[in-house]
Amino acid sequence: MDISFSERLIGMIATGTELIVKAEESMGFWQRISPPEDISSTGHLIEWLFFYTTYVNIFWFALVCFGIFGFSFLYSKKRHAKPLYTHGNEKKHLLLTAAIGLGVFLSVDMVITKVSTRDLKEVFWNFPENDPDTIKVQVLAQQWAWNFRHAGKDGEFNTADDVVELNNLVVPVGKKVMIQMTSKDVIHAFYLPNARIKADAIPGRFAKLWFDTNKTGKFEIACAEMCGNHHYLMKAQLTVLSAEDYERWTNESQERAIATNDTENMDLRWGWQWGSK
Repeated sequence: MDISFSERLIGMIATGTELIVKAEESMGFWQRISPPEDISSTGHLIEWLFFYTTYVNIFWFALVCFGIFGFSFLYSKKRHAKPLYTHGNEKKHLLLTAAIGLGVFLSVDMVITKVSTRDLKEVFWNFPENDPDTIKVQVLAQQWAWNFRHAGKDGEFNTADDVVELNNLVVPVGKKVMIQMTSKDVIHAFYLPNARIKADAIPGRFAKLWFDTNKTGKFEIACAEMCGNHHYLMKAQLTVLSAEDYERWTNESQERAIATNDTENMDLRWGWQWGSK
């Protein structure tokens, strides 16, 4: 008897709980607070924005603290028993305030806006859909699992030779991967920590993203949007294979898909025509 999707999902949730506990027990302190390894060619762009924002904010925070505590010390009661009162705003005060405000605006808002807009247009929104070497994958999110669909040799989605995987995205190393996704129920967020990329999967519409990898191995896929009671268990695996292993996996998976194709199993018939809006 075939195991239903619900039974498989329940089993995966139980297994996932055990794996999470074991993983956390084996992680050291620095592993917990350090960012995951970047295996993409674009992740450094996100890291630059993150660290730049962090360091600039630390600088301005330290400057404000220095001003508060410094002037409190310099103009304490012991040094100035008789306070000096002024009325209105002197020109030097206005100039100092304007200089600090302009400095914060230019160093934080303007830099982040300029850099992030450039990266979006030139990199993250520069989708490689027309590249024949791009690996295309459809993703259906649901509480609390990720469904992945690879087109078969015919290059068409939602046909008999499609390879459908549950909570396991298999891709070749060094290739660009194009993701088109939607959600079956609530809003989820497809997040690849090791590629520094994320996009929301929203019911009734399609979202897309792309990434690449430069290292083989197994990495984490997470849901970054609160999606219900078992949100913390909505994890999947990114399996990056060498070109030879990926070709072998593709051939074996397509043969298995054709042999086990069940037109009445609606759990397997969720695909759509690529490029649908």
